Amino acid sequence: MVTGFAIATLVIFICSIAFVIYPLSVPIRLPYIGHKRIHINLTTAPIFAIAILWAAQCLGPTQIRDGIVGTDGVKPYNILILFFSLAYMAITLDITGVLQAAAFWVSNKGGSNGWKLYLYFYLMLTVLSVFLGNDPVILSGTAFLVYYTKVSELNPISWLMSEFAAANTASMVLFLGNPTNVVICEGFQVNNAAFTAYTILPFLACNLACFVALAFQFRNPKYLPRRLNNTADLDVRSVLLDPQGAWVGSALLGACLVVIIVVSFFHVDVWKISLPFAVAKFIYDLAWDHYRFVHHMPMLGIPQRSSTPDGRSLTSETALPADSEDIMLQQLKRRMTQPAPSEEPHQQPDSTPSPLPVTASPTPTTTPTPQSGKASSPHASLSLPAQKSLALALANKRARLRAHFPTFFTALPRLPFALVPFAFAQFILIEGLAHQGWIDVFASWLRHATRRDPASPFVTIWIIGVLGIILCNLSGTNIGATILLTKVARAAALPPHTERAAAISLAVASNIGAVSFTFSASLAGLLWRSILKQKGIFIGQRTFAFWNTLPVVVMGAVGFSVVCGEMAVLR
Repeated sequence: MVTGFAIATLVIFICSIAFVIYPLSVPIRLPYIGHKRIHINLTTAPIFAIAILWAAQCLGPTQIRDGIVGTDGVKPYNILILFFSLAYMAITLDITGVLQAAAFWVSNKGGSNGWKLYLYFYLMLTVLSVFLGNDPVILSGTAFLVYYTKVSELNPISWLMSEFAAANTASMVLFLGNPTNVVICEGFQVNNAAFTAYTILPFLACNLACFVALAFQFRNPKYLPRRLNNTADLDVRSVLLDPQGAWVGSALLGACLVVIIVVSFFHVDVWKISLPFAVAKFIYDLAWDHYRFVHHMPMLGIPQRSSTPDGRSLTSETALPADSEDIMLQQLKRRMTQPAPSEEPHQQPDSTPSPLPVTASPTPTTTPTPQSGKASSPHASLSLPAQKSLALALANKRARLRAHFPTFFTALPRLPFALVPFAFAQFILIEGLAHQGWIDVFASWLRHATRRDPASPFVTIWIIGVLGIILCNLSGTNIGATILLTKVARAAALPPHTERAAAISLAVASNIGAVSFTFSASLAGLLWRSILKQKGIFIGQRTFAFWNTLPVVVMGAVGFSVVCGEMAVLR
């Protein structure tokens, strides 16, 4: 029976999703602080919804606990620890310049053939995303393509849409490629190695179909010219800032993936494997940075240092550029402006806008400026000069730590911390829906839709698959859609073969669903859009949906057909 509490829970859940898709900023006035703005977005909207539902007694402490600890085999803390452990290892590996070096190598292989280079970039991004996940690839790949298309005077839309599609589609191969995959493996009790066995064929079909769709819609030479004005090869080693760190990082990440797949047969929580590897990588980063700092060796994005007798640090005139993006931009400019191998290339400082950082990182020279003499900070009791002095001392301390341990302090702001409150809040809200009976209602609808032949998986594959793609756009990213549909499919008590088909169909849908109609269909989409804004490229919601429509429709049709074929053979 649907009660008023149940209706209120569903309405507030839908409202929280609406604010995730369309964030809102509300101005308010607070005593002693003044005018502030409350942002209702991906991070705050689900938390506000939980607070309202708790105050209205629509959910209680039990649902909040279940949303954190987990139910039905799904452990949210397990998923987040695993995801952050792997994200740290992948991001610190990216910081060494491995992805930029791979892009340079592929660019040299593609030469001046536009279609050949387009295919090579697509394949490179696909392979990297299989092993590193989509977020690190989007972080580095987007920056490279922005600079590459600017310097080469190419239309960036075809290259950027290809990158986004390749990175998100490839994340369905390994169960740890996307948090949604971990939800599916735990929720449907699918072995981690078996997950890859089930998804490899749909991935290959989707990946090929996606490239064909992209090539068709960008066939006009204004998007993909046949010939490019590339006059020289790029220096691959120039962007590989830390070769030793790249080798160690690759070895640790590869070993972690292998061990996780092996121990999955023994039903060991994956975070117990990934966390020790991440801690080992963290210790190595600190030790290696300290060694280079003490021996005055070049470091990631940090110029070579020398010291004066009084202890002040000086910067060498032969310092490294600020980061690999500076080197990357210089190399791309030289490639386009070098008239002959014998001439000395030089940089045209005004030809291309100076690069912006991919992610916001701590800036030691920026300190908050109080708007008035009233108390507006935790140090309000201090005088204004004392506040400035304290802020400057803290900024200097942070700058010294960043210069000493650049790997950690560069990786820290790139970690997706917004995922923590959002993921826990989504689990809690869906526990609230279950508490009010909505999961059982949705499960009965699913049983009703398959009532003609409940033992046949084919109808379930298409229903779950199409709903998965749609809900990625309407359920507050693909994480929310996957949690909801996993709960519904399990509550429907489908036959084992059909339930397995639903799991694989949902795995395909939750990954290709990111290549969809709204940026908020995935956290990767929100990250991608923010990077492009920082680089001065603005892709509107309609443009994003327009170019993604054909690829996602083709991938859905091909991917779900392959899943049907797999289930027919296995049955």
